[in-house]
Amino acid sequence: MNSKPPLRLSELLVSKEIITTDQLKIAQTEQKKKSAPLEKILINLGFVSETEIRSLMSQNLGLSHVDLFKLEISHEAIQLIPKDLAYRYTILPIKFDQAKNQLTVAMADVFNVLAIDQLTAFLGENITIEPVLAGEADIINTIDEWYGFNLSIDGILNEIETGEIDYKSLSVTGDEYSQPLIRLVNALLSDAVKRGASDIHFEPEKGFLRIRYRIDGVLQQISSLHKDYWSPISVRLKVMTDLNIAETRISQDGRMSLQLAGRHIDFRVSVQPTVYGENIVLRILDSKRGIMKLEQLGLLEDDLMKLRLMIARPEGVILLTGPTGSGKTTTLYSILKHLNNETINIMTLEDPVEYVLGLVRQTAVNEAVKLDFGNGIRSMMRQDPDIILVGEIRDHDTAEMAFRASMTGHQVYSTLHTNSAIGAIPRLLDVGILPDILAENIIGIIGQRLVRKLCSKCKQNYSPSDIHRQLLNLTTETVTLCRPYKCESCEQRGYKGRMALMELLRITESLQDLISNNSTTHTVRKHAKSSGFRTLAQDSIRRVLEGTTSLEEVSRVIDLTSNFNI
Repeated sequence: MNSKPPLRLSELLVSKEIITTDQLKIAQTEQKKKSAPLEKILINLGFVSETEIRSLMSQNLGLSHVDLFKLEISHEAIQLIPKDLAYRYTILPIKFDQAKNQLTVAMADVFNVLAIDQLTAFLGENITIEPVLAGEADIINTIDEWYGFNLSIDGILNEIETGEIDYKSLSVTGDEYSQPLIRLVNALLSDAVKRGASDIHFEPEKGFLRIRYRIDGVLQQISSLHKDYWSPISVRLKVMTDLNIAETRISQDGRMSLQLAGRHIDFRVSVQPTVYGENIVLRILDSKRGIMKLEQLGLLEDDLMKLRLMIARPEGVILLTGPTGSGKTTTLYSILKHLNNETINIMTLEDPVEYVLGLVRQTAVNEAVKLDFGNGIRSMMRQDPDIILVGEIRDHDTAEMAFRASMTGHQVYSTLHTNSAIGAIPRLLDVGILPDILAENIIGIIGQRLVRKLCSKCKQNYSPSDIHRQLLNLTTETVTLCRPYKCESCEQRGYKGRMALMELLRITESLQDLISNNSTTHTVRKHAKSSGFRTLAQDSIRRVLEGTTSLEEVSRVIDLTSNFNI
């Protein structure tokens, strides 16, 4: 008896209830317009993730699929395939079996006969190729990690000056006819994304243009160009973001979306006139890097349970506090993604919208048409929302409307600029929220900071000094701490990536009584600590003792002297 043929991808997705029939019809209509593979259309529309596609294809076709970030890749395999061939066909050699003379290759499309034929021709008939499935974006990122990425920015600059064509940049962009200046801008944007930058700064000075990236929260100078380059570069950036190229006297804001490193990257662009010309800053909004699962926030088990209890409440206000750039909005998006499904209506009011989420109705405040946070909440209340996200509570009107929304049965999320979670309570009282209203409707408050993580490949162990032991509140136990060094993996910085330090204040009945009675901040803090509240300082000490970050790094953003009397 013959086995049943494998189901088509579309049939499999519908039968597994990963997508609906309506979503499939939408994707098929879009496919006719763009002539792209159905799986790419579904991913771009946000109906399915690349991981789900890869897993289903492997199950249905009996193929192996791999997670490249958890896999030990062979140096010997990497040496068999040149970088340009890996890039051209989106493939990555991962293992070479000498006994079988077999090369295992990760491919985004295992049915790409041309790619397999080219590999066979390059390697020779003696080596057999075993393809396995992997995500396209994962392959591109891993190619960069193992082969190194060099977008030949210097080569493009040399081409502009001498006229000699930079063929490396042509092969990377895939556009042999684009002007070198266009390739220069594209190379800078790609370079910033691949280095994990959050911002790109183009800063004109008197005689030159400075280019800096913000990587892991710290600005780093990348290049300096002659001032003659700035006018065409600024025009190119304005064209890409639909800004007025003729206007140089006022500030402008725009957005754009590009396909870089195998995925869609959004950029938020700000133009500000200065004495030496227009200063342009691009914020890189990479939802794949930013938005994460609740389990990936790095919380201890009891704090994670607190967070789950907080977001399980059907109505009330949950606040995130911290300074600008502390990751508050990213954490809020991660919570919304956890809650997001077709059974609830989530609406946001932001300034501006950072990440675009499927199913979520997102609105940007617009002062020009008098759509501020207060008026926006009033309008959203008539849209039958279940969950409301307000970008920031800035004044009495916004705070009042946010709490009014929670009193009418809605779950409200927002941010507040305070130094700690407990500090949000006097701040809300200060903007005019009555103690009884505040106590009855506040679910919880999360305080947050971002710190850099030590590079796992070069961090060094050391024994703490007496003052360090005092800062960490150590008594007699012997511990080993870690500090940064430098290596190629972290680009000589000692740190690679960032993580959140968090404190969670869940409002219990006893805390409600204290808030209603207008108790002092000291009294509230003392009671919270006695009930198991863990402060930012305590969370940072935990991270230092784990060896995830350094004492110097957490001291940059957290006051550890609060742990003892000086």
